Amino acid sequence: FIKLEAVVSTQSTGIFDIKSRPRSVNVTTGSKDLQNVNLILRILFHPDPTLLPSIFTNVGVDYDERILPSIVDEVLKSVVAKYDASELITQREAVSQNVADALTQRANTFGIYLDDISITHLTFGADFVRAVESKQVAQQEAEKSRFYVEKAEFEKTAAIMTAEGDAEAAKMLSLAFDRVGDSLIELRKMEAAEEIANNLSHARNVTYLPKDKGMLLNLPA
Repeated sequence: FIKLEAVVSTQSTGIFDIKSRPRSVNVTTGSKDLQNVNLILRILFHPDPTLLPSIFTNVGVDYDERILPSIVDEVLKSVVAKYDASELITQREAVSQNVADALTQRANTFGIYLDDISITHLTFGADFVRAVESKQVAQQEAEKSRFYVEKAEFEKTAAIMTAEGDAEAAKMLSLAFDRVGDSLIELRKMEAAEEIANNLSHARNVTYLPKDKGMLLNLPA
């Protein structure tokens, strides 16, 4: 702490803390697209020791109470008004830098140094929140619809390919029959007859009669 004795119309004494101190300032303002924006700005500040007599004379020991909320409100409203609500989210780093540059310059005119500046809180009005939620729901529904459309297209393509494959197989089979004529059919008949004969040969109640030779059957008189 520094004890400063300033000579004014009446003798008075002021005690200044020249170490960095934190302070948070709440501001409600509007974005470029007229959305309500709520911010909390946290700053670390200290006075310029060489300007303490001027600060004491012109503002007072409570200079931070009188100056900081006013200039923070002024700078934040000026900077935020240049951005749409969505840009305040996607370009938050740029917004913070613009605020820091403008606020540092403004505070210096009052003999106040800002050691750190950060936006610790940034929210929007209920209308914007509802709009964002509606947009998210619409995007999800669009994604779901696209999935079903793509699925239907895939199934349609698969069905066409299957039909084309069946048609090609039938065509190839037809060409094969044309090339071999009746030979393939006769071959299939012979294979079927052989299978039938093989099955009958193992049956106990079946007797074969030769085609060209007679067979004597012992029948009871």
